[in-house]
Amino acid sequence: MDVGLILRVAGVGILVTVAAQILSKSGRDEQATLVTVAGLVVVFLLLVQEIGNLFDTVRSIFGF
Repeated sequence: MDVGLILRVAGVGILVTVAAQILSKSGRDEQATLVTVAGLVVVFLLLVQEIGNLFDTVRSIFGF
């Protein structure tokens, strides 16, 4: 795991927060919620890839 992953997650969080705030202020609360959910899905996909890499590394270390 490197700092790049942390920066990508933080970047997605900042973009989602700004977009959701803009949509909320303009009265589009439903779209703001959808943007927030989409941001969570993107972050979860990033994390799932890294967890897969972790399992592959553990599997190769222990010879499974």
